[in-house]
Amino acid sequence: MRKVCKFITDYMSLIVLVAAASAFFFPKALSFIETSFITPLLGIIMFGMGLTINLSDLKTTFGLQDVKAFGKFNIKVPCRNIIIGTVAQFLIMPLLAWFLVKIFSLPPELAVGVILVGCCPGGTSSNVITYLAGGDLTLSVGMTTVNTLLAPLLTPILVWLFAGTLIEIDFWGMFLSIAQIILLPIALGMVFQRFFPDTTLKIKDYLPAISTIAITAIVIAVVAANASALATSGLIIIAVVLLHNTLGYALGYVTGKLFRLGRPQCIAMSVEIGMQNSGLACSMAAIHFATMPLATVPGAIFSVWHNISGALYARILNIHISVAQYSKKN
Repeated sequence: MRKVCKFITDYMSLIVLVAAASAFFFPKALSFIETSFITPLLGIIMFGMGLTINLSDLKTTFGLQDVKAFGKFNIKVPCRNIIIGTVAQFLIMPLLAWFLVKIFSLPPELAVGVILVGCCPGGTSSNVITYLAGGDLTLSVGMTTVNTLLAPLLTPILVWLFAGTLIEIDFWGMFLSIAQIILLPIALGMVFQRFFPDTTLKIKDYLPAISTIAITAIVIAVVAANASALATSGLIIIAVVLLHNTLGYALGYVTGKLFRLGRPQCIAMSVEIGMQNSGLACSMAAIHFATMPLATVPGAIFSVWHNISGALYARILNIHISVAQYSKKN
């Protein structure tokens, strides 16, 4: 079973791509995976994330440090890199989404979907890609955790700011939905880990594969439900998603450089910012913009593409490191 799970994890990009293509060309055959499944599937992914977090590790994950307040009192604050990464995450991707929507003059349905993707926290697969790319894994995990926990508040605010002129935004409804989809499953996962540590240890090896299967099912559900619409508007939205993701990588890396971070930290920031929790975007679109079915499409395409681009990005970075090491030796 472990070998099967490793295979699923190693070939995640290919599996998601094949699933998306199958759903596009054979939507009726795969229509049994409905869009109503997106929320519980995302809950499974978040529950798995909760299983990897425990209270004793939160200090390390958040990078908490002692700082003198008013010269007298020690207070705990997140480390500088976590703060930089979190601010960059919720500035760069929403702004990129808004600019791309304007530049390409996207219709409201697609525009809302792109903005939703941009306003979501970093994707869970970013930690794996950061590791493969030789980035700072601790920073990546810290950013994912902090951004995910802030999402119930920041994502609705940002969607309201950037998409409020396109459609009426139910701020509190979105806040409660994200809290239920993200915070509740994470909390349940942490509680399960606390009371069943032995069982948690046994299933941890299977979590990446379970997340991959859940993400694949989300992609199938959205692509199958919107196959005909994708056929007519596919090229433009693919171009937007490609630019959104690639520019996110580039600006994330540049942000790290501007703050004089080391190469591993720049890689972590680049990957974390470029890869979004597009499954959450799909879920929010299906729940809160049900009258705009195309709003789920950007999230689905992003889910396919960022896993492929992430794997390629990690490969390119590794080649660059190998060349640099060879040059030093010779």
